Amino acid sequence: MGAATVCWQCGQPVGGLFCEACTALQVPPADYYELFGIPPRLALDSADLEKRFYALSRRLHPDLFTRKPEQERGYSLDAAAVLNDAHRVLRDPVTRAEYVLRKHGFDIGEQRSKDVPPELLEEVFELNMALEELRSGDEDARPQLESARDKFHVLRDEIDDAIEKKFLRYDADGARATLAEIRGLLNRRRYIQNLAREVEKELTADVHVSD
Repeated sequence: MGAATVCWQCGQPVGGLFCEACTALQVPPADYYELFGIPPRLALDSADLEKRFYALSRRLHPDLFTRKPEQERGYSLDAAAVLNDAHRVLRDPVTRAEYVLRKHGFDIGEQRSKDVPPELLEEVFELNMALEELRSGDEDARPQLESARDKFHVLRDEIDDAIEKKFLRYDADGARATLAEIRGLLNRRRYIQNLAREVEKELTADVHVSD
């Protein structure tokens, strides 16, 4: 947890989610890592995160605070909500990275043309033509689109591997430059994922129409 504060109920110093003197629940921290009691690392042990989540879920369940003071009941509701949000964000590597990037002041807005390999941009033109052909009923475009979808999935997996390596580097050096590299990889991943979804949507839609 952060710096020690004073318990709202007994006035004793506290440095955790619960007061050690009177066991009262304190104001839940807004920081997701602080709530889980783990250092702000990008490479997390998923099993440990799940273990902490279920342990905190049991301790913070609102039903356990029905006979507590109104202030503490409110804290339990707030804590349960933050805990669910924190778990959703931190368990996924992409949303976890975006969370850390935002905390360090990085813009996470989509940049469709930036950080994308030039050779991929050239393929997008042909991809769009194939999509239009399929939409117009030309089934000859289907193999090309299926091949493009498979390639996008491979590219995404390669980016995921690169992101994992950058996570380890950032946890070791804490450099802002490493975060910038991670943001670049996330932009590429988002771009490729959007292309894959667009192709999959058209392939699926066409099958449904045929059925």
